[in-house]
Amino acid sequence: MIRHSILRVVAKVFIPYILLFALYVQFHGDYGPGGGFQAGVIFAAAFILYALIFGLEAARRVAPPAVVETLVAVGILIYAGTGLAALLLGGNFLDYNALNHHDPRHGQHLGLMLIELGVGITVSAVMVTIFFSFAGRGRGE
Repeated sequence: MIRHSILRVVAKVFIPYILLFALYVQFHGDYGPGGGFQAGVIFAAAFILYALIFGLEAARRVAPPAVVETLVAVGILIYAGTGLAALLLGGNFLDYNALNHHDPRHGQHLGLMLIELGVGITVSAVMVTIFFSFAGRGRGE
């Protein structure tokens, strides 16, 4: 792709907008269509586009596999931690009302945002990990 300068320029222009759109989908998922899963896939698509245009090694420098694999666990911990926090505050697992006893609506909003954040991080990291795994294989393997 070194000789395809138009693709490289277009990718450099579009990747920040793709990431910004993923963040929009992530944080407005409770008000409209979208949420953690969709945002995670869009976010991962930006990294995959980067890897396709600039090469797998460049993508691994931007998103080292060790960091990406750690993010898989971080997303799951955010999800489970939100449920455990609700348990510790006297509610059921993932009972968002328990997150704010004074105003359960705010607890619902906080719980939903944390759950969707955990899902988004996990989905994005898993998609990038799967891509790195398949793209790193040789043709005969």
